[in-house]
Amino acid sequence: MSTPRIVLASQSPRRRELLSLIGVPHEVQPADIDETPWPDEAPVPHAQRLAEEKARVVAERHPDAIVIGSDTIVVIDGAILGKPQDAAEARAMVSRLAGRTHLVHTAVAVARAAHVVSEVETVEVTFRPLDAAQIAAYVATGEPMDKAGAYGIQGYGATIVERVHGDYFAVMGLALGRLVALLRQQGVEYAFGPPTWVDTPAIDSPGVR
Repeated sequence: MSTPRIVLASQSPRRRELLSLIGVPHEVQPADIDETPWPDEAPVPHAQRLAEEKARVVAERHPDAIVIGSDTIVVIDGAILGKPQDAAEARAMVSRLAGRTHLVHTAVAVARAAHVVSEVETVEVTFRPLDAAQIAAYVATGEPMDKAGAYGIQGYGATIVERVHGDYFAVMGLALGRLVALLRQQGVEYAFGPPTWVDTPAIDSPGVR
C-alpha cells in the first residue's frame, strides 16, 4: 500500500504539532479564506463551513492530495470569541471566561479532490477564577494573541483551565479521533504511523458535503 500526499490547509503550529505527534507526514498550504461569520450564522455551522472551505480551496490547487482543513472557535453566552485584535481585547476575553464554563467547537474537514467530509467536536472547558492582575500577567506573555478565545491550553493557559470535559486535542485545534474517522471515509487508513491508501473507495456518510 502507498502513502497518500497529505496537505494541511492551515498555518497553525498546534495542528502541525498534532499531526506530527501521531506520525502523519504532511505539507502546509494555508487556504487564506475570509473567516467572517455570515449574518445569523450559528457557531457550529460557522466552524464547519470554514473547515470545509479551507479544505476545498486547497484541494482545488492540489487534486492529487488528501487535504485537511480545521477551524476552532470559542463560544460563551452564544457569542463567538475570535482571535483578539490587541491586548485590551485579550484581557476582556479572558475576563469573560474566568470562573466560567465555555464551549470549544473544532470542525475537521478532509477533502479528496472535490469530495469533502466533515464533522465537529464540541468540548466544555471551565476556567478557574482569575483576578485582574492574573489576567494582565497572562496576556503579557503574548500567548493569547493568535488564539481563538485568547488562550492556549497547551501553554501557559494550561494553568488557568480548571476542567476539560471532552477531547483535549480538539481544544488545541485538531480533533484527532474525528480526523482518523474522516480519513477512513476518504479511503485512507491510519494505523499508528503514516496513513495508507486502502482498496475501498471513499464512502458517503451524513457528514459528506
